[in-house]
Amino acid sequence: MPEKLPDYALTARALWTKSNAEYTAGRAREKWAQDQITWGVWSTPESTVRILPDVHGLDVIELGCGTAYFGAWLKKHGARRVVGIDITPAQLETARAMNQEFGLGLELIEANAEEVPLPDATFDLAFSEYGASIWCDSERWIPEAARLLRPGGELVFVRNTDLEMVCSPDEGKVVERLVRPLRGMNRLDWSEDGQPSTEFHLSTTDLFQLLRRTGFDVVDYRQLYASDDSVDHPRYDFVPAEWGRRWPSEEIWRARKR
Repeated sequence: MPEKLPDYALTARALWTKSNAEYTAGRAREKWAQDQITWGVWSTPESTVRILPDVHGLDVIELGCGTAYFGAWLKKHGARRVVGIDITPAQLETARAMNQEFGLGLELIEANAEEVPLPDATFDLAFSEYGASIWCDSERWIPEAARLLRPGGELVFVRNTDLEMVCSPDEGKVVERLVRPLRGMNRLDWSEDGQPSTEFHLSTTDLFQLLRRTGFDVVDYRQLYASDDSVDHPRYDFVPAEWGRRWPSEEIWRARKR
C-alpha cells in the first residue's frame, strides 16, 4: 500500500473508490472486450488519430491505470509487458478480475504514479489516459515517467485542453466564455456531487517547458473534438457534445526521452 500519500492523492482515491462502485466497475468488461483503441470522452479512434508508436514487443507502463482497460488494449495490440500503477484498491480489484477473465497477463501494482517502486530505465512506453496526467502533480509524475523510460522511450498522455479549463466554472458544465485565468494555472480544487476533487493542469507553454527540462522532446501533439454524431457522455457530461464539436476539449501529447 502506498505510504505518505499527498492530500490530493487521498482525495482522488476516495473519489475513484466511489466511482468504481457507481460506474467504472460496471463498464470494465465492455472496455476490456473492446479491441479498437479509442481516446478520451469522445472515444476518438486511434485509427484516425494515429499518434501511438508501434507497441509490438514494447515494455509498457500505465501511470494511473484505473481499471486498466487501456493497458489491456495495448497488450492486445502486441505490447510484450504491460504494468498498471494506481493508488485505488477498488479500481485495481476490478482490473485484476478483468485480467483474470481475459487472461492478458497485465501486472498491476498499488502505488503512487509520482513515486513508482520499479527500477530506472525499465520501460519503452509510459502512457496515461486521464490518469496521472490530471490527478498527479505534473512536476512530480513527468520526471518519474522520464526515470522509468529507457533512452529513446516515449511518453504519451491525454488531458484536457487549456481552452476547456479556462471555460470551466467551479461548479457545473463548461461554458462559452472565459471564467478563470490560464496564467499560473496548476492545482485546481473542485467539488463533484459534493465530494472534493483535485486536478492538475499546467498551461501548454508551461507543460512544454517542463517536458524539455525533464529530458523529453515533443514529437507529436493533437487536439480532439467531439464528432458530428457524438452525444453527451453518460457520466462525464461536464463538456456537452455541442461544445466539444466547436472547440477542442481534449489533447494528446507524445514525447520522446533524449
